[in-house]
Amino acid sequence: MQVSRQNLAVIFVVLMAALWLGASPSLGQTTQPAAKAPTTATPARQSTAPTAQRYVGPRTADGKPDLSGIWQAINTAEWDIQAHDAKPGPLVVMGAEGGIPAGLGVVEGGPLPYKPEALEQKKKNEANWLALDPEVKCFLPGLPRATYMPFPFQIVQNSKFVAFTYEYDFASRVVNIGMKSEAPVDSWMGWSKGSWDGDTLVVDVTGMVEDTWFDRAGDFHSGDMHLTERYTPTGPNSLLYEVTVDDPTVYTRPWKMSMPLYRRLEKNIQLLEYNCVPFVEELMLGHLRKVRTPEEIDKDNEPIDNPGGKLAPTTSTE
Repeated sequence: MQVSRQNLAVIFVVLMAALWLGASPSLGQTTQPAAKAPTTATPARQSTAPTAQRYVGPRTADGKPDLSGIWQAINTAEWDIQAHDAKPGPLVVMGAEGGIPAGLGVVEGGPLPYKPEALEQKKKNEANWLALDPEVKCFLPGLPRATYMPFPFQIVQNSKFVAFTYEYDFASRVVNIGMKSEAPVDSWMGWSKGSWDGDTLVVDVTGMVEDTWFDRAGDFHSGDMHLTERYTPTGPNSLLYEVTVDDPTVYTRPWKMSMPLYRRLEKNIQLLEYNCVPFVEELMLGHLRKVRTPEEIDKDNEPIDNPGGKLAPTTSTE
């Protein structure tokens, strides 16, 4: 039986309508409320984002990270460990050359938690910086200040010791790995006991004199200060330096500083001398110089065989 084109068109329309009605929700279905979500919580899907991998660098013979090298901080913590604006320096004649650069600070968690009386002392220190800062007098800088002064320092290590040598003023210290003894006497660079926390060198520092400062802004500590330093390799030429300061005499709670340290890569890099003692002799000892009067100077210049400086009488030969 032959099917006409007209019948084929009718069949096509009927089939399309049937398919559309089967795929579409009924009128009753569209008026029903949406199904409620299940009451049981579905476990959160764990993130598949890649995590930062721990840097694994060269090792020493005993398997510890090799921290050897010459390192230096690049920041303005020497001027002020807290955030600060740029401002003129203390000597007007130096103009812009003596200006203080701005800095974001290296202290974590906001302003330093000074006790009220200690904050007043900090302000006095800052106002009289040139007269009171131990660095001006070429005294040893102490810790942690020696780490971020604008001078490099060198690390040399073996399985029992990690030695730090600082270019500034021949400062140095030795970290004794595993040592338990306490400081026999307070000193400018303190008593350093070391241990390893994975790839991090942890240094416990006590026994420091109270005379050192943290910066040129007058931030200070007492003789009760206890430091916990952490040196962690973060790349072939970088370390993360972290230090927690615990000093209940001056601060209401422990606080922390952190900063990167960078390896000096110049050809033939080495520590040079910064012997500042001769630079401060006039400042420290100039007041002891004897001031001589003009008469005393003239007397010292008199000929030995002619006291009084008078001309001897001449005799005639005629």
